[in-house]
Amino acid sequence: MKKFIEEVTQKILDGNEISYDEALKMINIDEKNTEILDLFFLGANKIREKYVGNKANLCTIMNAKSGRCSEDCKYCAQSVHYNTGVTEYSLLNYDEILERALEVQALGVHKFSLVTSGRGIGCDEEMNKLVEIYTRLNKDTNLKLCASHGILTFEQLSKLKQAGVSTYHHNVETSSDNYKNICTTHDYEERIKTIKNAVKVGLEVCCGGIFSMGESKEDRVKMAFEIKSLGITSIPLNILMPIKGTPYEELEVISPLEIIKSMALFRYIIPNSYIRYAGGRMALKDKQSLGFNAGINAALVGNFLTTIGSNVKNDKKMIINAGLDI
Repeated sequence: MKKFIEEVTQKILDGNEISYDEALKMINIDEKNTEILDLFFLGANKIREKYVGNKANLCTIMNAKSGRCSEDCKYCAQSVHYNTGVTEYSLLNYDEILERALEVQALGVHKFSLVTSGRGIGCDEEMNKLVEIYTRLNKDTNLKLCASHGILTFEQLSKLKQAGVSTYHHNVETSSDNYKNICTTHDYEERIKTIKNAVKVGLEVCCGGIFSMGESKEDRVKMAFEIKSLGITSIPLNILMPIKGTPYEELEVISPLEIIKSMALFRYIIPNSYIRYAGGRMALKDKQSLGFNAGINAALVGNFLTTIGSNVKNDKKMIINAGLDI
């Protein structure tokens, strides 16, 4: 296995690509074999250094509209299909949003994303409000603006771009084969259509998924290759946070080393990307810093949608201590 990892690592450093079969072999590395695992993580870091250097990227999200979502995604606290006790509110006003944006800007965050619950933007009134908010944020802050509003049309995405949004966030969540086990109210292809339309209008796309939703290791590999096929280079990787009231409330979260191993594999599959720690990374416990020595070079910081996240100052310190530049 040692020779295999060294050969595949060198293959990617030489400008070639990992094969699907090689990736499957790598994700099955025994996490108890620390020598091999360390070699794998070291290889992921070498690939990161070659293709994207030492720069780390920080982003934050704001839950701008919460609850009452029509979709039945089994992991989500905001679905109307489950009784989770989540706080519900309509689209926040501009002053509340600007206050949060300026707060994270002062902390040195690069990107700021508004996230709204729901299948998509359901009416012209809400669309017009969001366009006004992004237009004003573009003038009142120096932040790179990101949007996450579900399944949108080409026309809606065009309006967001014209308002100053530079990146659209829309996860695939899991592999195409596994998606039907996660959600039944919309299908995988609807998500892919939104991603492709965002690219067509000239938006960058941030697209990743969630680990530990009962998927197989092969599903994680498939997801990585499917994201690669879309040309995505900003990849947020979440870990399930089992929420009471959802169908996944009693799922056991996979081990910290299994999580980092899966994330490191994304570096092998998509070398020139920002592999981003996203929601649920508290499940890594004392292993969080290890990821930044295993190919990860970006992080979602601050609080998440319906759960408490991380301290921005502590995250910056952890990243700098790992030898990365912010």
